[in-house]
Amino acid sequence: MMAGSGVFGRQSNEAETQSAVVRAVTFKEARRTGMPREALIALHETEGVGRITIANVFLRGLSKGKGALANVHRYREQDWRDMGLSLKQSPAVAANFLPASIERMWARHTAKQLQVVTYLDDDYPELLRHIADPPWVLYYKGDWNLVHRPCIAIVGTRLATGYGRKMAEDVARGCAARMTVVSGLARGIDAYAHGGALKGAYGTIAVLAGSAEVCYPPENKALYEEIATRGLIVSESPPGTILRPGLFPLRNRIIAGLSFGVVVVEAAHRSGALITADLALAYDRDVFVVPGQATSPRCLGALEYFRKGAHPALDESDIFNMYSHRLPEPLPSADGENNVTPGDRKLAPLTAAERPIYEILLDQACSIDELAVKSGLTFGHLNAVLLSLLMKRRIHQQPGSIYHVL
Repeated sequence: MMAGSGVFGRQSNEAETQSAVVRAVTFKEARRTGMPREALIALHETEGVGRITIANVFLRGLSKGKGALANVHRYREQDWRDMGLSLKQSPAVAANFLPASIERMWARHTAKQLQVVTYLDDDYPELLRHIADPPWVLYYKGDWNLVHRPCIAIVGTRLATGYGRKMAEDVARGCAARMTVVSGLARGIDAYAHGGALKGAYGTIAVLAGSAEVCYPPENKALYEEIATRGLIVSESPPGTILRPGLFPLRNRIIAGLSFGVVVVEAAHRSGALITADLALAYDRDVFVVPGQATSPRCLGALEYFRKGAHPALDESDIFNMYSHRLPEPLPSADGENNVTPGDRKLAPLTAAERPIYEILLDQACSIDELAVKSGLTFGHLNAVLLSLLMKRRIHQQPGSIYHVL
């Protein structure tokens, strides 16, 4: 049977995730059952089988004694029925355990250049094991060693302001001197966090909702390729999974689960980034918030976490101070420059003429025509101000005379 859609191939499995409750299976318990890792992958990639079903298979195996699942690859339909699977699930699992199906499964992974780590493996991320609902299987491209380094998640709105984009990039680059930055490769804050972290020694992990071999959103393809080469792409979804909205909250639990804490940079009410923050709190992880404008709808959802005990993060030092006993010493950044502390970043002050232009660009990148309309300055005066800001390295000019803050 085709195994491309895995645990998230069907609406029923998303419903299972939302409604069913089953106790967590510990690593030692899972290993005690004797289930082979390829059997766990085959279960995970079977149409109609979700994480709750797999948990129940492990629990039934435990009730039967040590090593009870060592020979599941030989089970027939009735054996799977005895393990609690439905009339629809049992033949699908039995078909997926045939030798030819297992060979096709490995061939799919090879064709997509994907590596696989399961909950049964020693190389599974230790922090992720301890959340309430750890993924059974992870697919990846890149440097798997990054999951074993201290990690911090940085998330936020897709509709980021210039201020939010700059803060995400700066905080991520600073954090990446001593921690690996985890995010979701989404538009806005996520993308800038990944970009900043790639400049640091400890790099970045992108956790995808869909298959690890498919970049989403497509406009982040260049960033995806760079992370696959210099960082790590991770997904719980098997190759060929059809992307749906229900997969994003499941992705968010992995982002939170891999990390010591979650930094939120700009998030409105009902933002998906706040799901990650809520999961972090549920997993007893720290939540940090980069302060933003209290009157901005793009910041209000994040700022409310101060009422829940979130820590302010003005720069990476606020994060490092929380984990000083758990972090290595800073390393030279990936671009060859030495990392500097926040206090060493001396920026030239803005003049009265420069500040209004800079504040306009903090909100969004603008063309020179748009800046002239918004500022009311003549082109001659505006060009002089822009040149001064460029010389101070506070802004950058893109093709087409588009300016944005650095």
